[in-house]
Amino acid sequence: MLRTDADLASHELPPPDHGATELLGRAAARLDPERRVLALDDGSELGYDGLVIASGSRARRLGSLPDELVLRTLDDALRLREQIASRPDFVVVGGGPLGMEVASGALQAGCRVTLVTNEPPMERQLGTHLGETITAAALAHGLTLIVTPDARVVERGGRSVAELADGRLIEGDLLLTAVGDIPNTEWLAGSGLGGGGALSVDSRGRLRPEIVAAGDVAAVPTANGHTRSPIWHSAIEQARVAARALLHGDAASELAAQPYFWTEQFDLDLRVAGRTPLTGEPEVIDGERSTGPALLRWRHDDGTATAVSVNYRIPIPRLRRLCEAAAAA
Repeated sequence: MLRTDADLASHELPPPDHGATELLGRAAARLDPERRVLALDDGSELGYDGLVIASGSRARRLGSLPDELVLRTLDDALRLREQIASRPDFVVVGGGPLGMEVASGALQAGCRVTLVTNEPPMERQLGTHLGETITAAALAHGLTLIVTPDARVVERGGRSVAELADGRLIEGDLLLTAVGDIPNTEWLAGSGLGGGGALSVDSRGRLRPEIVAAGDVAAVPTANGHTRSPIWHSAIEQARVAARALLHGDAASELAAQPYFWTEQFDLDLRVAGRTPLTGEPEVIDGERSTGPALLRWRHDDGTATAVSVNYRIPIPRLRRLCEAAAAA
């Protein structure tokens, strides 16, 4: 999306054919679950038999000035794409998937990029082995990496700059923060459903028999408690389960989450099926672990496994079968 030669057609939705009434440009303001009424910001109200809450999330910001860029919406992406076309010096705060992917795209566009992070890139998400693999590729592509215990975005001369834990300032022509998101649940305050963060749903996505939630706004039950998985693949799986639960109740199947994650950055295409982060060294199924392409597998203490492809073309079902084969062995 950030490449100037990219075809943007795949980012556009086709005209809707779902037959539903769309109320565009309006926001949900309040919910009264007892009356089954949703109030909108224009003062109107909608009654319902069933309600789906998919109000998503917004980018978390570190500063207060409008020049602090974030990447959340299509408009954000188009704005960023236009601004990096002139090859500015670019500062990215955040070493997770989004920050690293933006840094990769900006480098590919010809920018000088400095990335500031409070931990080694991608290690919290994927573990040390894959984190080091990605970091090595990033440095080889020219990324300037600064790992600091803490980073803030402060105002200097009317502009947003990154301030490190030791007081140093990292300035560029552009600054973007990629430091997580905030679920959009404030409008639910007073409803008894939440309103101070993610919505903890049951194994079928329900908050009440007639109310379900899915996507970035929902925290689903896992072996480690209720957690969010704010990626599009999870949103699709959750939506299917929640819709069935809304229609069929307890007769609907429960969410059987099959974690899947992928990222493309610094000429690496990583696809991960299974639980993360990953500890220890992997089993090499095929290829070369250090130079790639490679097909890797980690076994967990509970008998499950995670399979990872690094620049290795493999269908998702086969990647998942590698996990199942390890669990059955």
